[in-house]
Amino acid sequence: MKIFDPGAYAALARRTVAEGCVLLRNDGPVLPFAQGAKVAVFGRSQFNYYKSGTGSGGLVNTGHVPSITEGLEASGAVKVDAKLKAEYESWIVDHPFDEGQGWANEPWYQEEMPLSEETVLAAAGRSDAAVVILGRTAGEDKDSSNLEGSYLLAGAERDMLKAVCGNFEKVAVVLNTGGILDMKWVEEYRPGAVLYVWQGGQEGGLAVADVLTGKAAPGGRLSDTIAKDIGDYPAAENFGSESRNLYPEDIYVGYRYFETFAPEKVLYTFGFGLTYTTFDVKHIGIGVAATEASMEAEVTNTGSRPGRQVVQVYCEAPQGKLGKPARALCAFGKTRELAPGETETLSFTVPFARLASYDDSGATGRKSAWVLEAGEYTFYIGTDVRSAKKVGSVTLEETVVEQLEEACAPVTAFDRLRPGTSEGGVYTKEYEPAPLRTVNPMDRRNEKLVKSEGCTGDKGYKLSDVAEGKVTMDEFLAQLTDADLCCIVRGEGMCSPKVTPGTAGAFGGVTKRLLDFGIPTGCCADGPSGIRMDCGTHAFAMPNGTLMACTFDPELVGELYEYEGLELRKNKVDTLLGPGINIHRHPLNGRNFEYFSEDPLLTGEMAAAQLLALHKYGVTGTIKHFACNSQEFHRHDVEAVISERALREIYLKAFEIAVKEGGARSIMTSYNPINGFWSASSYDLLTTILHGQWGYKGMVMTDWWAKSNDQGQEGERTNTAAMVRAQNDLYMVVPDSESNALHDNSAEGLSKGTVDRAEFIRSAANICNFLLQSPAMLRMRGIESELDKALSEAPSLDDGDSAEMFYVQTGEDNALDFDASLIGMSKGDNTRFGVSIKEQGLYKLILTLRSTDQNDVSQLPLSVFQDRNLLGTATLTGAQRDWETVEFNVMGFSGNFYLRFFAAQTGLELKGVRLEIVKTMAELQKEFGQ
Repeated sequence: MKIFDPGAYAALARRTVAEGCVLLRNDGPVLPFAQGAKVAVFGRSQFNYYKSGTGSGGLVNTGHVPSITEGLEASGAVKVDAKLKAEYESWIVDHPFDEGQGWANEPWYQEEMPLSEETVLAAAGRSDAAVVILGRTAGEDKDSSNLEGSYLLAGAERDMLKAVCGNFEKVAVVLNTGGILDMKWVEEYRPGAVLYVWQGGQEGGLAVADVLTGKAAPGGRLSDTIAKDIGDYPAAENFGSESRNLYPEDIYVGYRYFETFAPEKVLYTFGFGLTYTTFDVKHIGIGVAATEASMEAEVTNTGSRPGRQVVQVYCEAPQGKLGKPARALCAFGKTRELAPGETETLSFTVPFARLASYDDSGATGRKSAWVLEAGEYTFYIGTDVRSAKKVGSVTLEETVVEQLEEACAPVTAFDRLRPGTSEGGVYTKEYEPAPLRTVNPMDRRNEKLVKSEGCTGDKGYKLSDVAEGKVTMDEFLAQLTDADLCCIVRGEGMCSPKVTPGTAGAFGGVTKRLLDFGIPTGCCADGPSGIRMDCGTHAFAMPNGTLMACTFDPELVGELYEYEGLELRKNKVDTLLGPGINIHRHPLNGRNFEYFSEDPLLTGEMAAAQLLALHKYGVTGTIKHFACNSQEFHRHDVEAVISERALREIYLKAFEIAVKEGGARSIMTSYNPINGFWSASSYDLLTTILHGQWGYKGMVMTDWWAKSNDQGQEGERTNTAAMVRAQNDLYMVVPDSESNALHDNSAEGLSKGTVDRAEFIRSAANICNFLLQSPAMLRMRGIESELDKALSEAPSLDDGDSAEMFYVQTGEDNALDFDASLIGMSKGDNTRFGVSIKEQGLYKLILTLRSTDQNDVSQLPLSVFQDRNLLGTATLTGAQRDWETVEFNVMGFSGNFYLRFFAAQTGLELKGVRLEIVKTMAELQKEFGQ
C-alpha cells in the first residue's frame, strides 16, 4: 500500500508531464539544450504557466506553481538570459496578468510584449538558443474560437516568432495549451523545435524544464489529429449552434475521417511524436485464436540517448455493407526506458469483438447488433496511424458478437457520411439517411415497469443491516416514505456544511430522517484536475486529460491516480467528479483540456486506469459528461442529433470501457439533449443501455443544475420526475433537500403517476449501494481504518493558510450576527465561516471596526471573501479610531457559501459583523422582469 507522500506525488506528476509532452519537430537537433547553454526565453507565458484550463475542472487551490523559466533557472543546466527576463519583468509591471471579470471571462491568451529589433538582436548576441513560450486557455462555459489569440496566433505572437526565428539559429517553440492550435505557422517561420507541453498541473513548469534540458525525454504522442485548417475537421460545419448540432460525419471522427477520406489535409497524424533518440520497430508475427488475434513488436533503441517508444496497432476492417474507417486503433503499448542498443518486445492481444461494427440500420440482416462482417481484417503496426505498416490479416466469417435492442436513435432526419469507392486507398464520400427511432422509450418504460407495493413504515432496519446481510436492500428501502425518497434524490451544495468544506456536493444522508436510517452523507468534489475546495484548502493540481492521453501509458497514469485516491481519502471525499471522457469531436471545445482524445479506445483505457487506481483506496471517480458534451456554447440546450451507430462506436464507447473494465461506480450526465431527450431524462441512455445492456450497478448524477424533460417538451431544472423515471438518481444540487428549496416536481410526479414510487426506490438503491462501498459508510459507523489513521497523520498539502471552519446559519428574520471574537485580527490571520441561509437573495454584510494603531498613517486592511471571490477590502488608517461601518453586498444564489476574513496587518479591532437580507430572489426577479 502506498503512503501519502507529497514529494513522491509531485515527482510522479512531474514524470507524467514529461511523458505527455509531444515533440513535433526537432531539426538540428535543437533539443535538448546543451549543458551550460545560454538561453533567451521569449513570451510572457514564461511567467504565468497555465496549469489547467478554466472552470470547475481547473479551480484547484494550490501553492506556488513554478513557471517554465523558474524551472530552467532551477535546473542549473542552462543559463537564462537575465537582461531579457528583466525587460519582460519591467513591462509586466504595467501589463499584469488579466484574470478577467467573473466566471468564464478569463481571456484565451495574455497580452504579449512588443519586441524591438534591438531587444531581439541583443538577446541573440548573448545567447546560444531561444525558447518561445505561447500560452492558451479555455474551459467550462468558454469554448476556444477561430480567432487570433485563441485557435490562431495573435498578431504579436506572429511578430515575435518572425523576429526570433529570423535572428536565432536555434529556436524551440513551447505550446502551453489545453488543446491543439492552428499549426500552419510552423512552416512559415520554421523554428527548429516545436513542443506541445499542454497544461501539466502544479509540476508542469518544472517538468517542461526537465524536457528542454534533457533531464527527461519527451514521451508523448498526439491523441488528436492536427489538420491543416480548422475547416478541414469533419464537424466544422456542425459546431457552435445555439440549439442543435447534427453529427453527419457519423463514426468518422478525427483520424477515422482523415485516413479514410482526406489524408492530404493532415499536418500531424494521430499518434505522432518524436523523442531524443530513434527506434527500430519490427513485427515478429501474428497469431490467430478462436476469438482473438495476437502479435508482437520488437523495439530497439537505435539512437544515442535513452528513451521510450509507443507502438500502436490499427485494424482495417472490410467495408462490407456498413462501411468502415480505413484505420481504427485496436491496441497500443509503450516500452520501458531503453538504453541505446537495448531491445524490448511488446505483445498485443486484439479480441475480435473489439473490431465489430454496430448495425443500426439492419443492413447486415441483424439490426441493433454488434456485427463482425465477413471478410479480411488487416492489421498494421507502427508509431502513428499513417506510418503503421501492414503485418498480416485475418479472414473472418460473419459473426454476431452481441444482439441488443434499438436505443437512443435519432428522431430528426439527417444524412450521414459513409465511404464510397476507393481510389488509391482514399474513399470518395457518400451519404445515406441515418436510421430513425422506431421504438418509443416511454412505451418501453411502461412495459417494463413493476409498480411499488408501497411504504411499510419504519421497521428499525438500518443500512448497515443490508451490509451485514440481515435484510435486503428492497426491505430496507420499503421503510422510506415518499417524502424521504424525494429527499434522497436531491444532492446538496455547493459547499455544503454536511461534508468536507468547499466541496461540490453532499448526497445520501442529507436529512435527519435519512441519517436516522443509517444512510451516510457522501461527498463529491471537482474535478479532473484535482480536488477543488472553494474554502481555500490546498490540493494537488494534476496534469490535464489531453496530456495524460498523450502519454499512451495507462499504467503510469494509474500510478499517479493512486496518489489522487489517497488524497481523496485523506480529505474525506468519496468521489472525484472526473475523469472527463467525452470525445474531442472538434478542436474548439473549451473542455477538451479535461477530456483525453478523439479516439474512444485510448480515452476508455485512460479512464479505466484512473478508476482502478482510485478503487484501491475505497474512493472512486465520477466519469462525465454522459454524453456528447461536444461544445460549451449554449451547453444546457444545444441538442446532439446523432446516429445510434456513432453513439455506440464513438461517443459512448469510452464510457462502456470505463464501466466494464474500470468498474465505474458513479456517472454524471451531460447538460445537453441527445436525440430529443435531455441526457438526465433519457430512459434509453440510462436504463436501456447503461444499466440494461452494460450491466452498470452504480449511481448516476446530473451535472450541477441540469435540465430534464418529458418527451416533446423543453428541459426544466425542476423536472426531477422525468429524471428519476429515466434512472438518473441524483439531482445536483439544491441548497436544502428537505424543504425542496428549488421546488422540483418529485412529489407532484408521484401524486399524478408520471413517475412511480418503484423508480424512486430504484434510484435510492443505486445511491445506497454506492454509499455501502464508500468510505462514507465507515465514517458514519465511526470506524477508522488503518489507512485512515495513517492518512490523518500524513503531511498535508495545505501551506497552513487555511483555518478552522465555523458554521453559522441565518435566523427566521434572514439575518445573522457573527461572533466577532472568533475572527482573528492579527497579521496573516484567516478566519472562515460556513454560512447557511434560509432565503436566497441579496444580502449585505455590515462590519463595525476601528483602528487601535498609534500611527496615524498606518494602512490597515481587512479583506472579505465569499467563496473564492473577493467582496472587497475595508481599509482604515491608523487615525480612524472611532467606530466605522463598512458594508459589502453578498449574493446568496445557493443555500450555502463561505465567508473568509483575512487580516493583512495587525491594528484593527472588530466590534460586530452582521449579515442581513436586502431583497429576496423573488423580489430581485420581479425587479428585473424575470
